[in-house]
Amino acid sequence: MKPISKSDQADARAKVAAVLAKDAGKGPGGGATSGDNKTPPPGQPGTPALLSHREILEVLTGLLIAMFVTNVSATVVGTALPVITAKLGSTQQQYTWIVTATLLASTASTPIWGKLADLFNKKTLMLFGLAIFIFGSVAAGASVSTAMLIACRAVQGIGMGAMMSLIQAIIGSVIPPLERGRYMAYTGATMAVATVAAPLIGGFIVDAPWLGWRWCFWSAVPFAVIAGGVLQFKLKVPFLARPGAKVDWLGATLVTAAVSALLIWISFANNSFDWISWQTAALLGFTLMATVLFVFVESKVRNPIIPLQIIKMRTTALAVVASVAVGIAMFGAAVFLGQYYQVARGYSPTASGLMMLPMMAGVLLASVVGGRLVSATGQWKPFTMVGTSTLVVGFCLMGTVNYTTPLWLIGLYGGVAGVGVGLSMQNLVLAVQNSTSVHDVGAASATVTFFRSLGGTIGVQVLGSVFASRVHSLTESRKAAAIAQLDPATRKALAAQAQSQAEGGAKQSLDFSTLPAPLREVIKSSYGDSIGLLFWIAAAVAVASVVAVLFMRATRLSATFNDSASADQMAAAKSDAKAAAKAGAAPGAESDAIPGDQSDAVPGVKPGAGSPGKPRA
Repeated sequence: MKPISKSDQADARAKVAAVLAKDAGKGPGGGATSGDNKTPPPGQPGTPALLSHREILEVLTGLLIAMFVTNVSATVVGTALPVITAKLGSTQQQYTWIVTATLLASTASTPIWGKLADLFNKKTLMLFGLAIFIFGSVAAGASVSTAMLIACRAVQGIGMGAMMSLIQAIIGSVIPPLERGRYMAYTGATMAVATVAAPLIGGFIVDAPWLGWRWCFWSAVPFAVIAGGVLQFKLKVPFLARPGAKVDWLGATLVTAAVSALLIWISFANNSFDWISWQTAALLGFTLMATVLFVFVESKVRNPIIPLQIIKMRTTALAVVASVAVGIAMFGAAVFLGQYYQVARGYSPTASGLMMLPMMAGVLLASVVGGRLVSATGQWKPFTMVGTSTLVVGFCLMGTVNYTTPLWLIGLYGGVAGVGVGLSMQNLVLAVQNSTSVHDVGAASATVTFFRSLGGTIGVQVLGSVFASRVHSLTESRKAAAIAQLDPATRKALAAQAQSQAEGGAKQSLDFSTLPAPLREVIKSSYGDSIGLLFWIAAAVAVASVVAVLFMRATRLSATFNDSASADQMAAAKSDAKAAAKAGAAPGAESDAIPGDQSDAVPGVKPGAGSPGKPRA
């Protein structure tokens, strides 16, 4: 094959560079430049204009309302679950799935929403996601069985996944990294307030005889409608469209299938089948196959759901590892601490919600103060390092909790863990956004959120399985002495009842009100003495987050938007250049560098925030 001339190769590279510059908003028609304060016209890519503080607050108004209502709905069942499961006759396994269904749906949909945010109008996607959430809430409140409630909670989770991805993506699109820490403090504070308010709301609803547990879901509907109205009139975000882009539905299907199979295995192993069984082999084999196919598909398509170029970046990869522990802290603590306070300590749902205040106060305080310090100093790593280390300490302290631990001490330990979560959660997202192009901010934010949610979902399932096994083991070892205190007639009735039920702690109903007092005390003490083991496991996982943050590259936050070409654009340009070189160049010619290739660089960053073209993690 006749090689092309050097001049032809130069022309080809010049065309590739021109395409990249145009797509990144640096060439003709590329949208706003550094001196342009106007938002690029709709449908035309470019760098978003810098907004004033007032304009940012107007954007945040609708976002924070949507975030509040969806976060409340995610955790409102925490204190109400014991009452709901007792009313519906649920088992311990179903108890866990009522929470996990929402987390699974939101986790699986998070990267999909994030990628859609990079391709389509973010405002339209926000309103559509909110509509899905409203439908799921109405249906969940009308549930007549546990299975129906689980399914409706999954629909709610899809809407929650939209909020989790799109809110971070919009903030990353309209606020420069250096100022972003300040405003992310508002999102962290909103999440903390929502998490505090949700158990109280749930407890009040189930305790009020004129409401009932169904209003745990229906109460979210009017607020969601208000959020939609505010978003319609107040939310204004630049539309950085990519003409001709297609959604990677095959990749979305594969990642959903892989996550679902993994969580189903974790939920049913050791309950419906043994850890070592053909069911385990089938589910894990399917998970592995789906994961391998997903990676293969993502490496071939032009618009992958999770761009591998972003995953390969050092900052993103390590942030993913660190986010797992934060996910376990956010979801596992709220779910199982609520059960501990009600079942083991005998408090009402409302009182149980109040018991969570110290932990959420720690999250609120650390988010607000930490966010402002990050923006003031331009440094995110020191605060994230302190946060993950504090999280380990808090989990270790919570690991000492048992049936007789004073409540004030539990509150103190929870507050320490809350400070760790507040300093870690938003800063991990901020670190990744600071290292990626504004054109990829949706996918990058969704990637961190996805793995944080995945960690929380897997954490709830694993911790739930360990909790159920531990409670069953302690109950079996202690019930003999309690049964010996009963009269013969009561012992005979209990034996007959036990034979009519399926064996196994996970299949035992959570309604213990009909049991004799000695047996109720055994179960309460078993629940109380089992909770500490969960936090020791969480502490071990949190150590990995400390190590991950330690190896993350410390970078200063940029005062301007990173307007480099997107990961999709870079991958497509490289592919086109290699194909052109292979078609007409001699072997080895395609290995020459492509002008404008800055897949791991941050161009346009002001002095002090990193040099243009310098590799960034």
